[in-house]
Amino acid sequence: MRIGVYGSAFDPFTNAHGYTASTVAGRRRLDKVIFLPSADLRRDKALQASHEHRWNMLLLGIQHSPLNQFGERMFEADRTEMDALAGMHYTLHTMNALKSRYPEDELYFILGADLLPHLHEWRHGEELVATNKFIVMARAGYDMLEIIARSPLLRKYEMNFDLMHKGLQIEISSTYIRDELGMGVEMPRYLMPRGVEEYILEHRLYHPPVHSKHA
Repeated sequence: MRIGVYGSAFDPFTNAHGYTASTVAGRRRLDKVIFLPSADLRRDKALQASHEHRWNMLLLGIQHSPLNQFGERMFEADRTEMDALAGMHYTLHTMNALKSRYPEDELYFILGADLLPHLHEWRHGEELVATNKFIVMARAGYDMLEIIARSPLLRKYEMNFDLMHKGLQIEISSTYIRDELGMGVEMPRYLMPRGVEEYILEHRLYHPPVHSKHA
């Protein structure tokens, strides 16, 4: 099998996540996409929903994914990074674990071009780049070929990068959804699977706090 590994906070899962995974799978003939929610403690951003809420929303978001040629659901979720101890587990470790789980398959780490200039800064970045294959999605304002050309590390392993240049610009931001709900605005429609919307409403995720009248 050809397997894509798609990491994100999924805080919350949006239709853009599903569209991205589906488009990458279709264009690169992937048989499976593994969604990899990040741990609660991240250096680059603060997460609002707990890891269990993010996990539940992710499962709701991918539950109706199509079947692949082997009769399996094309999308699945993995808790490896979510359950890891903070500061003890990194992307390299995750990819090594997945390669051990799927020793006969080809694995590709999916990332946006906005992350490409920073790969060398990731923990174990050189080993990660040297020992894995990547599918890189175009982002506005990022020239992927130029980024690779300017980086000695990326240039050395440029054959490990499969660049997708067009058709992946869909602007649905998890941050936008959180901000809208945080201001007490009505649930934005058509941005998330219905099951995710209902879960957010049921658990009042991202909503402003309710103040007691007697406080």
